[in-house]
Amino acid sequence: MHRRAFLQSLAVGLAGTALPAGALAQCLANPPLQWRNWSGNLRCSPRERVAPASEAELAQWLAKAAGPVRPVGSGHSFSALVPTDGSLLSLGRLSGLLRHDQQTHTATFAAGTLLSHTGPALKAVGLGLKNMSDIDYQALGGLLATSTHGTGIGFGSMSTDLHALRLVTPSGDILDVNRAQTPELFHAARVSLGALGVLSEVTIQCQPAFRLREHFELRRTEEFLEDIKALTTENDHWEMLPLIHCDYAAGVWLNETDEPAGDVGSEDEEGGNEFVELIRMLHKYGSDFPAIRRGIMNLVAGNVSFPDRIGDSHEIFANVRSVRFNEMEYLVPAEAGPACLREILHTIHSRNLPVWMPMEYRYVKGDDIWISQFQGRDSASISVHQHFEMDHHNYFSIIEPIFWKYEGRPHWGKYHTLNARQLRGLYPHFDDFLAVREELDPQGKMLNPHLRSVLGV
Repeated sequence: MHRRAFLQSLAVGLAGTALPAGALAQCLANPPLQWRNWSGNLRCSPRERVAPASEAELAQWLAKAAGPVRPVGSGHSFSALVPTDGSLLSLGRLSGLLRHDQQTHTATFAAGTLLSHTGPALKAVGLGLKNMSDIDYQALGGLLATSTHGTGIGFGSMSTDLHALRLVTPSGDILDVNRAQTPELFHAARVSLGALGVLSEVTIQCQPAFRLREHFELRRTEEFLEDIKALTTENDHWEMLPLIHCDYAAGVWLNETDEPAGDVGSEDEEGGNEFVELIRMLHKYGSDFPAIRRGIMNLVAGNVSFPDRIGDSHEIFANVRSVRFNEMEYLVPAEAGPACLREILHTIHSRNLPVWMPMEYRYVKGDDIWISQFQGRDSASISVHQHFEMDHHNYFSIIEPIFWKYEGRPHWGKYHTLNARQLRGLYPHFDDFLAVREELDPQGKMLNPHLRSVLGV
């Protein structure tokens, strides 16, 4: 279309709209500020952004808000939980350690606190989180709402360590929620997807501060899978990162220790990012020659070593993630994990799929939270990643049906394509959660299109 034809079409289109006088000029003068998530795969232009400075201000604003309202933390979800053309509600000003109890080892944080800020605050009072995810960019409210987790067969998701919480409902009521006094709401609110209201405070069960020793080692993936029972039962935390187009995986051992903090053999603080860059370059220049690429990858992986690290738990649990990516993660029954992983790796290899970022394989203890991915069963967590500059839709669409074959449940904060029709059969308490949601938010003030789809509203 020529420029003149374009301008004429635009003029005709604007003339046919019912904009009040001055509305177009106002819109052009004050365009909505765009929001995007960490990887850049999600964007929206909300009509307003709100950041209350207190719980009382949050409750007062929420009672008057028209909706839709979506709370936002650090934007580290890959599923469309946040995007809205309504109100984007940030809890960034509700942050910090509010109080702690040395006798019960509990700590209460404002829900907008970043996970990375909890470690130093807890250490200062002699406490530490029992377990953590392997990145710490998320806000507490968001990571708890999506059942974010670390690894270890004796450890549930971080939501299982919720001792109590304060929930501000869509009508502006402030509810104290705990297992003893409000058991049904407790089961629903610990993993809520932000559909019941907004968390303002969270009380987390901690333990005395401790240090961890991290051991990082590359072995053949099959060696790890054959020894999986010993690896998971004889260590506090264990996971592996299967390398793509390669026969090797990186194993990560994390065990509590009394040894002094420090790197054992090196001062590498990048969490293996240099190795990740090497893998990327091999993919870039070797993807047309898969057999040669695999041989080089095996040669490199078989001759790489990493130093052990010892430090405060929060420093060792979390890793630097300087390479942006998109992620899909499913949770399959623990006993099905090895078979599911083998089938995914075989599919990637046999179809020579264009991907180079390592996968992630972890174990998580089951829980009793109504729509937690781990409800009622111990699970193997399997994640696939695609570099943010590469197309992830085709890759994920090939891999996702493999997860379904093994009764996989999607991580709520990661990319998936399921809706309420499929999800209802995966969660025995799905309708119980919906009943609580309907009671607290009958008008659907907290729902965006993605939530309406996954919840069937």
